Amino acid sequence: MLHLPKFRKPFLILIFTISLIFISFLFNNFASASLIINSIEFIGQATLPTGLTFQKTEIGGLSGITYDAKNNLYYAISDDRGQKAPPRFYTLTIDLSKSKLTNNNVIPVSVTNLLNTNNQPFLPNTTDTEGIAITNQDTIFVSSEGDVDRLINPFIKEFALASGQTMNTLPIPDKFLPDSQKQKGIRNNLAFESLTITPNQKLLFTATENALIQDGTAAQSGVGTSCRILQYNLLTKQLEQEFLYQTEPVTPLFNPIGKFAGGLPDLVAIDNAGNFLGIERSFTGLGFTVFLFQVSLNNATDIHSLDSITKIDPDKIQPAEKKLLLDLRTLDVSLDNIEGLTLGEKLPDGQPSLILISDNNFNGLQQTQILAFKLKIESPLTKLLRRLRIPNF
Repeated sequence: MLHLPKFRKPFLILIFTISLIFISFLFNNFASASLIINSIEFIGQATLPTGLTFQKTEIGGLSGITYDAKNNLYYAISDDRGQKAPPRFYTLTIDLSKSKLTNNNVIPVSVTNLLNTNNQPFLPNTTDTEGIAITNQDTIFVSSEGDVDRLINPFIKEFALASGQTMNTLPIPDKFLPDSQKQKGIRNNLAFESLTITPNQKLLFTATENALIQDGTAAQSGVGTSCRILQYNLLTKQLEQEFLYQTEPVTPLFNPIGKFAGGLPDLVAIDNAGNFLGIERSFTGLGFTVFLFQVSLNNATDIHSLDSITKIDPDKIQPAEKKLLLDLRTLDVSLDNIEGLTLGEKLPDGQPSLILISDNNFNGLQQTQILAFKLKIESPLTKLLRRLRIPNF
């Protein structure tokens, strides 16, 4: 009789685990780099009053934010068009060491002016800086919406973090540029509001806040809009792909003033596999509606060759997939004009934080609002092993 050796249970578990890891590498869509948000927990807010001054500038219009993990600092871009001070970004500390955010946890550290190719501050009314993303080369990328009425083009530029000096400019296709006849291109104040870079520093993404003129209508009460997400290769500094992102229709329950605005103000890459967190924000007359989504481009159709999506069968375009994570109206806070988000520092339990920031429009009736959340994130492989009850998962 053949006697098989008796393997110890830990050894069998090790062999089984190694086999699962090997199989996972055979499937690109099952890579451990692809992350899943399991839960999100609100851990507090801080506010900065409108009119607050710092280093002879008024802090306000903070439309985008990015986190510098190496120095544990945050950089927030102001959309001031040079009317109160030159276009600039602020350096902030946000202390989440106790897994909570209060007013005392946010401290301005410095302010840096953005400089043009002549190493001079941008002239007033030539920029509308909205998005910001940090690199691992001590630089930041900043997006500007330009000004359609003045035929000022949007831009995506790289700036030195320390000096604010212009380093590089990414190309933008003609179909996005303002048109004097307003038959194509971006809509005013509805262009490149978002900006994010993948953790491996290979790709940069931005998106139009609303549809291009030739792609469809702007967001209206009860009607969403067709945004474009743009993917740039940071090695070649070239645009590679574009994807359709459809916003949710929002119908105000009560809108006595009849004003409505909505769209896609920001995205943040959470991995290198085409997954993001994104916010959709609408002004509904008497307040704001803000949704937080997990967004995936994995099955989305590349539309960069299409000058207009209206010239093709809609069924042939697969938009970005979305999963609603949070309707911020359910929070016990009065929402302001949330426009920016970033993954923040690791919390004491090792889970990542998420920071959202609002643009107060330099309006005395508004304030700069910073919201903090705790995320629980895992990879598909970790999720599988946990479901199979593998120890330590």
